[in-house]
Amino acid sequence: MPDVTAEIQIAACPDRVYRLAKDIERFPEFLPNVQKVTIIERDGGRLVSEWHGLVPEFKRTIKWTEEDLWDEAARCCRFRLLTGDWDRYDGFWSFEAVDGGTRVRLEIGYDYNVPLVGPLIKQLLRKLVQRNAEETLAGLKRQAAQEV
Repeated sequence: MPDVTAEIQIAACPDRVYRLAKDIERFPEFLPNVQKVTIIERDGGRLVSEWHGLVPEFKRTIKWTEEDLWDEAARCCRFRLLTGDWDRYDGFWSFEAVDGGTRVRLEIGYDYNVPLVGPLIKQLLRKLVQRNAEETLAGLKRQAAQEV
């Protein structure tokens, strides 16, 4: 079960939205807390990438390497943490054709353990991950609208 889920409908065909989502190197252009994404390895639908992000609320940067498995035929992607600051980071993207465009769903599972973190900080972290998921989908929607 995902820890956070975000969903949006985008007025563009699923293939185009899928292509925009797969272009993860462009995420820093529309996600304010993502500083840099670098592709380390590309093998068909498998991408290994290094991410650098900001958590201003904690006055921290966060870095991780993830593996994305993009499935062109099913228009979906599974991703998971390989190394980095997260204790667990994984999830799933789906791109479903609907009347008027594409329904995009993003599920993110995570654990980020900081010593002596109380329930209030864990709630804040959940809100931050949820906000990031929603900003990601909103950014894709803006990107799709710009390409029309």
